[in-house]
Amino acid sequence: MRILGLSALYHDSAAALLEDGVIVAAAQEERFSRKKHDAGFPLRAIQYCLDEAGVSLSEVDHVVFYDKPFLKFERLLETYAAFAPRGFKSFKMALPLWLKEKLFQKSLLARSLAELAPEVDWEERLLFSEHHLSHAGSAFFPSPFEEAVVLTMDGVGEWATTSVARGHGNKLEVLKEIHWPHSLGLLYSAFTHYCGFRVNSGEYKLMGLAPYGEPRFKDLILNHLVDLKEDGSFWLDQRYFDYCTGLRMTNARFDKLFGRPARQSDQPLEPFHMDVAASAQAVLEEAVLRITRSLAETTGAKNLCLAGGVALNCVANGKVLRDGAFENIWIQPAAGDAGGALGAALCAHHMFLGQERSVSDGKDAMGGSYLGPGFEQGDIEARLAALGARFEVLSAEEVVGKTAQALADGQAVGWFQGRMEFGPRALGARSILGDPRSPTMQRTLNLKVKNRESFRPFAPSVLRDDVGDWFELDSDSPYMLLVAGVKAERRREMTEEERRLFGIDQLNVVRSEIPAVTHVDYSARVQTVHQDTNPRYHALISAFKAITGCPMVVNTSFNVRGEPIVCTPEDAFHCFMGTQIEVLVVGDCLLLKEEQDERLRRDPTGEFEPD
Repeated sequence: MRILGLSALYHDSAAALLEDGVIVAAAQEERFSRKKHDAGFPLRAIQYCLDEAGVSLSEVDHVVFYDKPFLKFERLLETYAAFAPRGFKSFKMALPLWLKEKLFQKSLLARSLAELAPEVDWEERLLFSEHHLSHAGSAFFPSPFEEAVVLTMDGVGEWATTSVARGHGNKLEVLKEIHWPHSLGLLYSAFTHYCGFRVNSGEYKLMGLAPYGEPRFKDLILNHLVDLKEDGSFWLDQRYFDYCTGLRMTNARFDKLFGRPARQSDQPLEPFHMDVAASAQAVLEEAVLRITRSLAETTGAKNLCLAGGVALNCVANGKVLRDGAFENIWIQPAAGDAGGALGAALCAHHMFLGQERSVSDGKDAMGGSYLGPGFEQGDIEARLAALGARFEVLSAEEVVGKTAQALADGQAVGWFQGRMEFGPRALGARSILGDPRSPTMQRTLNLKVKNRESFRPFAPSVLRDDVGDWFELDSDSPYMLLVAGVKAERRREMTEEERRLFGIDQLNVVRSEIPAVTHVDYSARVQTVHQDTNPRYHALISAFKAITGCPMVVNTSFNVRGEPIVCTPEDAFHCFMGTQIEVLVVGDCLLLKEEQDERLRRDPTGEFEPD
């Protein structure tokens, strides 16, 4: 039985393929189209999934879409009716698109699938899952738990913005929901917009900016914008927002409340914006903690699964873990809409078709989330040679040894190995690596390699056996979705002069033995590396530890600002030649920047839209 799951036509389109319930492949369309957050029909991602399985589309038994368009259209109409005559301009813009395409999505999907398999009656094989059920399915069914509470939080699905389900065996039962327009995801996106970042991509920036500020607006938000109850249920005062009927997230009343208009993206970040970010983060954490504490108390469950875009807020996730209301937490690595493709397929397999689910002892079913394309060594060499790249082919041991030495020497390394990650995080397959002991590595990678804001933190990839020696964490975090503090004995005492610094001036203060991955609040977004899911990455970090005594490396995604993570050897080489990365390792091929043809250098400025 083969089931293809799809998410498309809003943002982060993706495809995922199951064979008899086993996840064979999953990938986002953006990785192939090279258009960040690509919302188009995921034709390339579908083709990749089929190629990985070695089948044609006609051999797929069911195709499942991750939400129900008619319910979304119902929300659109009811919202505009409720707020009329406000929002007529927005309604006038949205309605033609719905009437032309989105309302008749079943026919649109069937026509698109017919491009690959015209002999099949696709309307007969198409299924639709509800948006939050798809998210919940992506979180529970691959989890290592036989039963769990499943919490989904995002902007909005059809109507639900926050939902709770109970998972047991092969079943998911939705227990309760909070509906549009009251949404923690949209609240956080409103502050993302207000601080001058792009909605649906800049939320990471807001989270990274928050530790530079003080949450002095937290009470203002809770007194005026959000009515937050003890059990975590909430209500947003729509007088301050414009996302229901307008073309932006906030309005003039919101600006007046905070005393100034929204920041434009080209304006400087000030301490005010840092305090706003800190306040928005504090409110989100308070809401999530109230929800999870209430769920643990009312359900008696020991296990919690998380999905939806808010589950990518690794700072809040870390707080939930440390709070201890649940004994175990598992977070879907592709927690956003891309993961809905996988969840829809899993829901169809287990709930629609009634297939049983087996749980491995302590292991999830994501395989480290390495579910994207991989390339054979001969193919890699042919592709690099066709580009005019100059490279050396090494043994597996030499690859690990030379790369570890390059990192120890302070060089930035592009690391392209095995199958690409599914989800927004680079997990050691499509990564840029550095030495975490370097006090200049964060600034170097941000400004000279990634071409992004200097304040944004980087993550440590640390050997699982060593994580407890360096961080206030002693559990698995394979998907880089938990933030933990650097251990006190690894921290450096700051001088009085350093303590008086505030805002971005705090950035260059050395706070620990691993300054490149220690954020200004002594936290780090930890990825634990496991030999069974990524043996070569584990071997590399082990070799680096043997040289330096440090069991981790800096890990950031292999791309520049505004570019999707690299997918192919060609993408990796182009990014290498457009940045100040000194070393590139693709499979068993080692490339040094100094040996490349100068005529192949690229300028990525303007090639990708800013994120």
